Amino acid sequence: MLHVLTAPHPGEVSSVRSSQRVKETALATICRPAIAVPENVITMDETLDMARRVYSGSPHLPLALRLITNTGVRKRHIVQPLERTLQHPGFEIRNKIYEREAKRRVPPVVQQALANAELTARDVDAIIYVSCTGFMMPSMTAWLINSMGFRSDTRQIPIAQLGCAAGAAAINRAHDFCVAHPRANVLIVACEFCSLCYQPSDGDVGSLLSDGLFGDAVAATVVRGEGGTGVRLQRNAAYLIPDTEDWISYDVKDTGFHFRLDKRVPGTMEPLAPVLREISGQHGWDVQGLDFYIIHAGGPRILDDLCKYLGVAPEEFRFSRSTLTEYGNIASAVVLDSLARMFDENEVTDGARGMIAGFGPGITAEVSLGQWTAGETEFEFEEAFSEVVPA
Repeated sequence: MLHVLTAPHPGEVSSVRSSQRVKETALATICRPAIAVPENVITMDETLDMARRVYSGSPHLPLALRLITNTGVRKRHIVQPLERTLQHPGFEIRNKIYEREAKRRVPPVVQQALANAELTARDVDAIIYVSCTGFMMPSMTAWLINSMGFRSDTRQIPIAQLGCAAGAAAINRAHDFCVAHPRANVLIVACEFCSLCYQPSDGDVGSLLSDGLFGDAVAATVVRGEGGTGVRLQRNAAYLIPDTEDWISYDVKDTGFHFRLDKRVPGTMEPLAPVLREISGQHGWDVQGLDFYIIHAGGPRILDDLCKYLGVAPEEFRFSRSTLTEYGNIASAVVLDSLARMFDENEVTDGARGMIAGFGPGITAEVSLGQWTAGETEFEFEEAFSEVVPA
């Protein structure tokens, strides 16, 4: 059973009250994201050399080297130089590094995201902060409110345990918030320092692959409840593949978070593709005929399989592939970076229809559908709407 939030189609509306809800729902627009990656770069060749040096005695090394090479990740960015990353000073120190680097790197990305949305901190009604690579309590949201001029009544929505799916989940929760609070604005922040989860003692294939796949990044965007240029959100849905919660997971030990990846994970697009097709079909859209796709780039197999099972040309996933190639898997920040690349290409036309989807532990899928808007005014939208549903 799919649990879906949607704006009714105009043909389904039978009252002025419901027509007002359509107007309010349709005006939730995700604006141009801002992205920043750390200055320390590790190339594919350096990754392979590191694996050969650190895991020279592992029987899994030949397979891991082949899998890392097949990711297509040319480079990744990490918050510390490689040699320091390979050390393990303990979970406490690593978490302090996470907090220090988050407080240093998040504010300028937030400022840029606010500028992209043509808003200030005082205009923000809620902050959704997503991260699975460090822990803070109070949440980073409290620090942002106190240090960046957000109102003291700003709602705090930290999400810590959805892993790579959290970026898409944040978009969906922002959409939900804007439906519940018309004309509200929601700031989304994704802060992922995956390199701080490196565990030198873990030599299984999944851990070795993750050492060559994940990168660090900070991303932010604003979902405006009114106005704005970007993707106007119309429908969102979530789906969990039953009995797969141990396929992507953390073992939490004295040494911190130990990433666990089941070999069955790459095959999850086969059961998820029909779900994406159904969500799109419920909205009256053919999933094969959309104008853009912003898909979480967990790895090349994920993207290749999804193209295959949805019947979509590989070129349609170019934004996600670029993120993977240039930054690696940056966890919850992937969908925001891929979305930013679509903005940068500057070829999407007004009214273009698309899908945003993220996948992560659970196995969980978070999906949204929306249309590109150049940001017409509320008056223009109301005029157009009244032609379909008279007040």
